[in-house]
Amino acid sequence: MKLTKYTGNPVLSPNPRISWEDLCVLNPGVIYDEKSGKFIMLYRAAGNDREHYIHIGLATSRDGIKFTRAMGGKPVLSPTPDNSDSGCVEDPRIVKIGDFYYVTYASRTYPPGQYWREDKLVIGDRPEGAPHFVRANNSLTHLCMTKDFVHFKKLGRITDSRLDDRDVIIFPEKINGRYARLSRPMEWCGKGFPCKNPSIWISYSDDLLEWDKPKLLMQGKEPWESKKIGGSCPPIKTHKGWLHIYHGVGKDDVYRVGAVMLDLKNPSKILARTKDFIMEPEYDFETKGFYNGCVFPTANVVKDNTLFVYYGAADKYICVATAPYDKFVNDLMKK
Repeated sequence: MKLTKYTGNPVLSPNPRISWEDLCVLNPGVIYDEKSGKFIMLYRAAGNDREHYIHIGLATSRDGIKFTRAMGGKPVLSPTPDNSDSGCVEDPRIVKIGDFYYVTYASRTYPPGQYWREDKLVIGDRPEGAPHFVRANNSLTHLCMTKDFVHFKKLGRITDSRLDDRDVIIFPEKINGRYARLSRPMEWCGKGFPCKNPSIWISYSDDLLEWDKPKLLMQGKEPWESKKIGGSCPPIKTHKGWLHIYHGVGKDDVYRVGAVMLDLKNPSKILARTKDFIMEPEYDFETKGFYNGCVFPTANVVKDNTLFVYYGAADKYICVATAPYDKFVNDLMKK
């Protein structure tokens, strides 16, 4: 089973006319809005400033392929000055629960600097005795909510401030009366932990803000995912189980993509999992950028029996790949 990349990729590229997104656009959240009949995209973007402040923009599409930027060239979500997310807001994942869309996003206290540069800036006051996330400027995950993708209510962080935990994805409905989420705490591996390398963990909550202690869900098994794995796209409820697209990194530091099916009533139980990757970097826009050799999925949509998977390419562009939805699910269950 494979995902087929759109021949016209990338579907969104840096905008040279707008300073806050003229360097890179990547890692979007995408959802299909039945009311408007549109694909709604929240995308991560940054301009060519050495501090590397990161914002979230809005784009829409009728067909899931051709996206048009909205908001007249302004971001819809930005770092809040003098707050814990004042450095960046990035990598949104979107789910709809009730009347609201809930968005998890990664953040830092200070902008990260252009992280691919050897002479990147180290920004911010980090005094001894300050909280760990201030001193380390590690990624936390925050939650916000919206009805219209224009007005957002930030609800605060939902991860442990002592951990670098950015790949946090909420299931789109309660399971056995509780919310569920996937996460990837970078430090939870090695001695004293059930996994050698960073892995995917699962936890539950009554209110989306306070979460039980996570339990290990899955770790890398194959060479292409031997260095670390992490959750990527929000789980999709199918007739077979919860379909989840995830990413893996091997010793070659290349980001590739896999899929797993989780039990509907007990998502801690894995029903099927791909042995081989289903997508890897191939083209120049995936192999030459700010992270060379990266396809990083962050959103999936099912429309008219087509599975759309949206991904960041080389930390610079946004692309899409597709597959026949029913066949994809059935093929996965044969693994």
